[in-house]
Amino acid sequence: MRINLKFFASVREKLGSGGETIEVPADVGTVGALRDLLVARGGVWAEALGEGRALRMACNQRMCDGAEALSENAEVAFFPPVTGG
Repeated sequence: MRINLKFFASVREKLGSGGETIEVPADVGTVGALRDLLVARGGVWAEALGEGRALRMACNQRMCDGAEALSENAEVAFFPPVTGG
């Protein structure tokens, strides 16, 4: 399945990229499983997306949690929580 990744703010800075398109294995069916797959790359991926990181996720421009199901050509975005004043 092809997934379009988008990275914003400090996540983009840490990874050095605003996004990419990847093919994921058939057993990666949720946003949480996708995050785990990316963390398994190690290095800055684990630092930017690992458990315990304050991180928001969206699938097809809708906020979601790790249980959100993926579909072919889904757009998944990772970004830090936004604060304002």
